[in-house]
Amino acid sequence: MAKSLSPFTKEQLLPQEETLEILKKKGELFIGIPKETAFQEKRVCLTPDAVYALVSNGHRVLIESGAGEGASFSDRNYSEAGAEITNDTAKVYGCPMILKVEPPTLDQIKLINPQAILISALQLKTQNKKYFEALASKRITALAFEFIRDEDGAYPAVRSLSEIAGTASILIASELLASANNGNGLLMGNISGV
Repeated sequence: MAKSLSPFTKEQLLPQEETLEILKKKGELFIGIPKETAFQEKRVCLTPDAVYALVSNGHRVLIESGAGEGASFSDRNYSEAGAEITNDTAKVYGCPMILKVEPPTLDQIKLINPQAILISALQLKTQNKKYFEALASKRITALAFEFIRDEDGAYPAVRSLSEIAGTASILIASELLASANNGNGLLMGNISGV
């Protein structure tokens, strides 16, 4: 009997079904963006472009109606980017992840579901013990913008907001010092030869 030259058995040479890797869906985020209620707060955490990027990657964004108006973003801008718009504040705070600019008030914390994630400027030094007890009692994971570091150890949110505040303070001060506003008419800044 002739010896087989193949290192494979007869069964191994038969066609086999191919097993392909099935793409596993990444975890879907459901992000709530409430309207800011703090005095003179006009900022919003996500622009329509950021919402579009999140929605394009399979996440959901729920925005309270009017949340972007102070930053000149309409509900329509957010809707076209793929966000869901609602007038129900409690529904927004019911999302598993909440993005806010200002720290939530105690009343707003009551609306947040237990074990939710809150990303906000928490301003730790201005809050009292009762505030943190309210967060802890609901087991809310709170991330403070002002303590998020980049790879270099810098605080990008603090740096960019400080730069904006510094620039704005010069412009506001020069406006207030203008003689048209009953100011002294002083020139702001160091200009040599004047």
